[in-house]
Amino acid sequence: MIKGMMFDFSGTLMRIESTEEWLRAVLAQTAVSVEEEEFADWVRRLTEYGALPGGSNPLHIPPHIEGLWRERDISADLHRAAYTALAAEAGLPGTELVEALYERHRTPAAWRPYADTETTLRELRRRGIPVAVVSNIGWDLRPVFRAHGLDTLVDAYVLSFELGVQKPDPRIFRAACDALGLAPSDVLMVGDDPAADGGAGALGCPVHFVEHLPVDRRPAGLAPVLDLLG
Repeated sequence: MIKGMMFDFSGTLMRIESTEEWLRAVLAQTAVSVEEEEFADWVRRLTEYGALPGGSNPLHIPPHIEGLWRERDISADLHRAAYTALAAEAGLPGTELVEALYERHRTPAAWRPYADTETTLRELRRRGIPVAVVSNIGWDLRPVFRAHGLDTLVDAYVLSFELGVQKPDPRIFRAACDALGLAPSDVLMVGDDPAADGGAGALGCPVHFVEHLPVDRRPAGLAPVLDLLG
């Protein structure tokens, strides 16, 4: 019987804005002006290098960044170093723009909850099912949940950069189960990444996967979660 829930953050409960929206917001903020053709080229290169945290993974990783990429979620410094390095490799001019892009993705405005995130979390709260957010991340996402009015629906946050351990290491899921005061076999893990989120299965947690799709293309991806509760 499921007595508690763990949710991944990016691609499960919320989704980052598109690369186009991300870049336009930062260009407006920094008053950097580019022609549309150059803008489109920057978007293409940022996507190719996977420079948007929460967006697509890099199509290729330069050898000198591979170590940073593998351990990027273990600390705030490694996370920033990895993603700013990828943005720089994409050929964006100057460190100011690169740093501004990194800062933008940490703001609540850059994140959108899926359409059924709030209703799902509220129904779990109504049923008395405690919830933990378990995320591979390099910064504190609690302000994002507060800004979207979801913080009161989460009982615990287990974040890789705070723990120094990243998914799929079972220790991060163990920490979440301990925070909920439940045995792993009683806690369902919901995520979008079989490699990372599937690590909960090694601990004995049941696991359910959702698709990492744009918000407007996944209106009811969390609905099956409630069905699993019976």
